[in-house]
Amino acid sequence: MVKLNKIYTKTGDDGSTGLVDGSRTPKNSARIAAIGMVDEANSAIGVAAAAVKGTGHASALFRIQNDMFDLGADLATPSDDGDFAPSEMVLRVIPAQVTALETAIDALNEDLEPLTSFVLPGGSEAAARTQVARASVRAAERSMAELADAEAVNPAALAYINRLSDYLFVLARVLNDNGKADVNWVPGANR
Repeated sequence: MVKLNKIYTKTGDDGSTGLVDGSRTPKNSARIAAIGMVDEANSAIGVAAAAVKGTGHASALFRIQNDMFDLGADLATPSDDGDFAPSEMVLRVIPAQVTALETAIDALNEDLEPLTSFVLPGGSEAAARTQVARASVRAAERSMAELADAEAVNPAALAYINRLSDYLFVLARVLNDNGKADVNWVPGANR
């Protein structure tokens, strides 16, 4: 359990921040950028959840927000040896979290007509907010991929963030009256 008695510590005043293993890293490092993008995406998911408050979709998004904190903790725990096994002291995203997203995607997608065009991000307000969350998740994924080019990143964490944008895309279609209110892209329509 996390207990915070004091919000400010002043330890980051020098432009560095602490990681779970006790090490410090610059706040502009690729690792901290990835953690920050995950946090930003989580906030966008919170906005989407507020748009569907009181529904099962909100509950699902709240569970995902919790997973996003797991993801942030995972990224804040470097692994020099590439061992990403969770333990009592190390929180890691695990493959079961990826599988849960895949199962949710399949359930949401069941009643949707196949796509015949790319879908513009929009439609209903709830769908539009979900599309903003999807775009934020994609930005977090790019940041995590950049980190993975330089340092070891948990493969399950990378799979999770990739699957999450798919989930949000399909959820946005569901929120657009099961795709009936999707706004399709018309290539070159305004030439």
